[in-house]
Amino acid sequence: MIVNENNPQPYMKSLVTCLNKVVEEGYTEDFTVTEEGLHSAAHDRIYTPAEVEVVNFFRFEGTSNPDDEAVLYVMETIDGVKGTLTDAYGIYMSGDVSAFMRDVEQFHKKKTNESS
Repeated sequence: MIVNENNPQPYMKSLVTCLNKVVEEGYTEDFTVTEEGLHSAAHDRIYTPAEVEVVNFFRFEGTSNPDDEAVLYVMETIDGVKGTLTDAYGIYMSGDVSAFMRDVEQFHKKKTNESS
């Protein structure tokens, strides 16, 4: 999703406000990707791509600087851990994150509207 000033969801206009919104919705874990897989520091667990579902994702483009491009993945694991994973978008994206996300089979994009 490309975020712009005409977007009716004000929380979607920046990575920070969108991240705050999904945290309010219970996606509190800050996942990272390691060579072993998706890491949950709070639960001291590593997940494989088969154990993860992307329930939504958002792409942000910098209005004045292409270096500000980012993607936010909203994720849930097989044991119910809910959290997010962020990555740069474009030439600065992480190779580890890209490789992991290519292998995730459950990948969804939810449509949003103001009533939800």
